[in-house]
Amino acid sequence: MPLTTDADVRRVLDAETVAVVGCSTTPGKPAHDVPAYLQRHGYRVIPINPFADAVLGEPAYDELAAVESPVDVVDVFRPSEEVPTILDAVRTRHADRGDAETAWLQLGIRHDDAVAAAEADGLDVVEDRCMKIEHERLIG
Repeated sequence: MPLTTDADVRRVLDAETVAVVGCSTTPGKPAHDVPAYLQRHGYRVIPINPFADAVLGEPAYDELAAVESPVDVVDVFRPSEEVPTILDAVRTRHADRGDAETAWLQLGIRHDDAVAAAEADGLDVVEDRCMKIEHERLIG
């Protein structure tokens, strides 16, 4: 079952490094503005965008597996139908490297079967919530 309590969400928000799958180069889009907000509030943001060289002043990676540094949370800004493939990549990374313990699916993004499989493999998942909204609400 996805994390829903304020205590659990606050624990996820204590992360330091957030890989953002679908991070956008376009200001005004949530997939740009939310990571920019996170960056302004002290998070290290690692953009995952195969169509960009850099986003928010950080080098962009084609895929999560290419990120060499540790990742705490994988924040997902991709359509729900892509969630199974993305969560498979998070599960693989977690199994191989021991990081990426949490996947965060942004507002409107859900996939109950993929979430259940990820949780069965030991991942925490936040589903259908905005990291910026929750940070503002719980941390300020």
